[in-house]
Amino acid sequence: MDRLSQILSLDLIPNIGYYKLNQRLNGRSPFELFECSINELFEMGFNQQQCLAITQPDQSKIHRAKTWLAGQPNRTIISYYDPQYPQLLKQISSPPLLLFCQGNADLLHRSQIAIVGSRTPTISARENAKKLASQLIEFSLTVTSGLATGIDSYAHLGAISVNGTTIAVLGSGLDNIYPKSNIGLATKILEHGLLVSEFWPDVAPYASNFPRRNRIVSGLSLGVVVVEAAQRSGSLITARLALEQNREVFAVPGMINNPMTQGCHKLINQGAKLITTAADIIDELPFEYVSLAKVQHKISSRLSPQSRLPFDIILDGVDYEITSIDQVVERSGLPIAIVLEHLLSLELTGLIISSSGGYIKITGDS
Repeated sequence: MDRLSQILSLDLIPNIGYYKLNQRLNGRSPFELFECSINELFEMGFNQQQCLAITQPDQSKIHRAKTWLAGQPNRTIISYYDPQYPQLLKQISSPPLLLFCQGNADLLHRSQIAIVGSRTPTISARENAKKLASQLIEFSLTVTSGLATGIDSYAHLGAISVNGTTIAVLGSGLDNIYPKSNIGLATKILEHGLLVSEFWPDVAPYASNFPRRNRIVSGLSLGVVVVEAAQRSGSLITARLALEQNREVFAVPGMINNPMTQGCHKLINQGAKLITTAADIIDELPFEYVSLAKVQHKISSRLSPQSRLPFDIILDGVDYEITSIDQVVERSGLPIAIVLEHLLSLELTGLIISSSGGYIKITGDS
């Protein structure tokens, strides 16, 4: 049996997830299972149904998955055991064994923020979702959501509107886009983004799939933003999952007499960070995830248009090795007084450090 068939067969073992499987393996490679006899599998703790799934996997399902994979050049199947599997997702309590992907799978390794909320949002919430998504793109982040109607859709659209990248995590197979009204949006996402699902391509959008989808939305992300949610909104489930996964939770406030905002207010009361712009989100992210582009945007947005230009020019004049003040002055073409003033600002913001003989740039693109 080839490796892809083995990977697919592992996912077909009934009533077992990654951690239960890992317990049964007891340090073995999962691919050793296919060399074991039924008696050996019984001794490892697998039941009869599971043993049959390992020794006699459903070849018709495997064939259909392989046919799906070969159908488009931008399709991939990533298993937990592949180096391409996203590290953040590995950290959650129940990581999916497989990810079916269509689009730019490299985005799985980009820093992401999830935006979720009501499926029937108010006009202001729609605008907030689009605005936050577009702002996050300016900070070099990828926007992740669940392709649902409402806030999910507006988050994806906000990223697309500024030619950014967005990931849609589905609660169905990738051949069963749900809701059908978002087939056009899914097509737009594929131009620069990614569709991903743990469900096999032909799986229907069963109600039980969506909580499972939500744990992936939050698991892929550094944090989850709830834009608008009622007291019983499914978005609060995603927020709870994010907390369990040790992710940041953010909430957008609204009118106190609007029942559609009560879920967000509840989250804020419970400790979620109140946000109104993407800069509020960036302030809470671990420094190692904040690229030079994000920091530049954050600082330059607080500068006047007149001061922004020399800031960028001077930063460009500093190398990742010791650069003398004379070199920076020569490269920028600016008076030394202006150069010294901006070098101090750059040092205070952590973009450069002073060293014997000059300055060194210390922050690079993520």
